Amino acid sequence: MTTTPLSIEELGTRIEQVFAHAGMNPAQAGAMARVLTAGERDHCKSHGIYRIEGTLRTVKAGKVNPQAVPVLAPDDGTALVRVDAQGGFANAAFELALPELAARAKKLGMAAMVINDCTHLAALWPEVEAVTAHGLAAMVMCPSYATVAPTGGTDPLLGTNPFAFGWPRPAGDPYIFDFATSVAARGEVELHRRAGKALPEGWALDKDGNPTTDPEAALAGAMLPFGGHKGSAISTMIELLAGIMIGDLTSPEVLDYLGSTTLAPRHGELILAFSPEAFAKGRPGDPFARAETLFDAIIGQGARLPSQRRFRARAESAAEGITLSADEIAQLERFQRLGLDAV
Repeated sequence: MTTTPLSIEELGTRIEQVFAHAGMNPAQAGAMARVLTAGERDHCKSHGIYRIEGTLRTVKAGKVNPQAVPVLAPDDGTALVRVDAQGGFANAAFELALPELAARAKKLGMAAMVINDCTHLAALWPEVEAVTAHGLAAMVMCPSYATVAPTGGTDPLLGTNPFAFGWPRPAGDPYIFDFATSVAARGEVELHRRAGKALPEGWALDKDGNPTTDPEAALAGAMLPFGGHKGSAISTMIELLAGIMIGDLTSPEVLDYLGSTTLAPRHGELILAFSPEAFAKGRPGDPFARAETLFDAIIGQGARLPSQRRFRARAESAAEGITLSADEIAQLERFQRLGLDAV
């Protein structure tokens, strides 16, 4: 059973009201509402309103500061943009520091944003897209909490450790990919559990290190990296760059801090921005035109570019609204009514 569609703006307002009722200040509530609304808008259910409950639970547990006001460090003339999230959600800190990141990347050719002491539980592609909107290429990464066994191991050690990349396309939607370095996002396992569906083979191990397709056993055990040793190595790289290098928590340390995987992970985040014009300066050809030649060749073989389905879903949502199930609407209304008492 479905309900009357909500406009993108209506859903965003309702989610922001939920967070405001839960005690989040406008910067925190607004940033989180925008990113979760984007998940629903683009038909990414594992990163939409499904994440409201975890957000509220983390606030209630005192593991995130709902009144945080992020602080941007003064410009020291380097390519490093530092922002202290003050224990709040990463998204508010990112929105604060993005203009400075873009300005320094255009001036210097590249720049890096370091967000410290933040909580992050949303998709990374909204951040990547926001950087590409400034005509810059971008990479974004962060650890999570220890739920993934390294290839050849059996116990949770790495996070799902998402990695995202974006390339601006002046005449169309940017080239974007965003994926967990685990076989699937942990939210996908939870959605399988809620739906009573078995997991695909090769996604997870149970607590004894045996392969399993049972979502309950997987959540109690460990997920697996994508691509075997390759995904395991990339995930380890993210622990090093977006955890240890920026002086923030690694996935095992996050789990020690939280004591539970039912709360949103607290750690740091690393955003890299590159100016294609600056890197290609003095070389033949326009980097954006050359990129389009590559994209045309990919599509010409019958392949699709990543995020094309997401952009089609976005256009559909803009034209027709976002349709939630009756159960989802009821849950949203419950969150609006009860706030933190709902979790």
